[in-house]
Amino acid sequence: MNRRLLSALVSAPVLAALLLGASLEGGAAPGAPSAGDPYLPVAGDGGYHVVHYGLTLSYQPRGGRLDGTAEIGATATQDLSAFDLDLSGLTVSSVRVDGRPAAFRRQGVKLRITPARSLAEGSGFVTTVVYGGVPKALRDEDGSADGWIARRDGAVFVASEPQGAMTWFPCNGHPVDKSAYDTTVSVPDGWTAVGNGRLLSRSSARGRTVFHWREAQPMAAYLATATIGRFQVSQYRTPAGLPVYNAVEASEAEDAAPVLARLPEVLAWESARFGPYPFDAAGAIVAGDPGIGYALETQSRPVYDEAPDLDTLVHESAHQWFGDSVTLTRWGDIWLNEGFATYTEWLWDADHGGLSTAERFNRLYALPSGDKLWADPAGAPGDMGKLFATPSYNRGAMVLEKLRQAVGDQVFGTLLRTWTADHRYGHATTADFTALAASLSGQDLDGLFSTWLYGKGKPAQP
Repeated sequence: MNRRLLSALVSAPVLAALLLGASLEGGAAPGAPSAGDPYLPVAGDGGYHVVHYGLTLSYQPRGGRLDGTAEIGATATQDLSAFDLDLSGLTVSSVRVDGRPAAFRRQGVKLRITPARSLAEGSGFVTTVVYGGVPKALRDEDGSADGWIARRDGAVFVASEPQGAMTWFPCNGHPVDKSAYDTTVSVPDGWTAVGNGRLLSRSSARGRTVFHWREAQPMAAYLATATIGRFQVSQYRTPAGLPVYNAVEASEAEDAAPVLARLPEVLAWESARFGPYPFDAAGAIVAGDPGIGYALETQSRPVYDEAPDLDTLVHESAHQWFGDSVTLTRWGDIWLNEGFATYTEWLWDADHGGLSTAERFNRLYALPSGDKLWADPAGAPGDMGKLFATPSYNRGAMVLEKLRQAVGDQVFGTLLRTWTADHRYGHATTADFTALAASLSGQDLDGLFSTWLYGKGKPAQP
């Protein structure tokens, strides 16, 4: 992604009340109302793992109303008397667990659900939430919007990093929980709803068109999309047989066409560098709203606020490996997403007649010590306000260049491919990466990472 930062949504007293509020019922206990991430202390929920989201949505561009039914298939990871879902705004009209009415209450961005019967550890269960209203995007501290971002003309740009998924569906909203998705969206004829993965069906009746999208590979909630607009749609297969679905607003079509035409080339090059493309579909969504100010690597089909340039296309495509397939377990490791995607831009340019990665590094190192680049270490971004700042991107890329120089091109290439293979569709941490680098290289890299990943300020030597 190309920016960010989310303001606090729930006060510390409310969080404490959530954590302490429920008592044990026999041998069962409520799931934790948070994943425990210090950067987003109210995000995510414990006591269960979501296996599958079935989202059935109906949207009215005039007025902006969204009506939804979420069928959430999950597995209890403890004996569970109650559990939470993340949901911001919107009105819940009913909740059922395994077909039985369940008690529910709202507190801040938490929907606390108490099933009629406690759930045994290891058991599967389905929670059905019926809800509706006019979704409201979250507002980040840098002024940007996050989640369900509706325009005056009724079009919707859905990009939810880090926590905006809860603005349009109830979810376990921390990336530590990944799930498969079926997303069905009904819109008036003439509008197109674009989701993740493959388009399974498109049908029209009584003035409305229904799109059914399926993402079969595990996906974090912040990577889900259901972007809606009056798009020009193109579909084809790459030379490798991968289905591509592009949806582009007419105002951006001319500028977007030459860059999107290179998507098969970019994916083939990245596959050679990082291992097989992780998903069963690809493409792009290009909205005509540059005021949004960013793009996001929504899984299998990134969303762009305007026609992307080639570096942005390379960056968001790289995230399909770094961030989407291999997903962080806490937001403080964001350099594993953004530093790697930024370094992919460097590699692309070096392989296509541009500056070498060493030259890119040297240009950045030449920046004075007071530059924002040196404000925080890539591996320790400070508070939430700095999570998506320059160090996570450029200093993260500089770490990788220093590592490449230390271990050599052959080991470095093996490291990237091993990293994406070992953690494909799963999660990883910075400690996992540094341990793998040391193991594959046979070198003591503690000094390198101490200086370039965790060191404060500008290192004394390049």
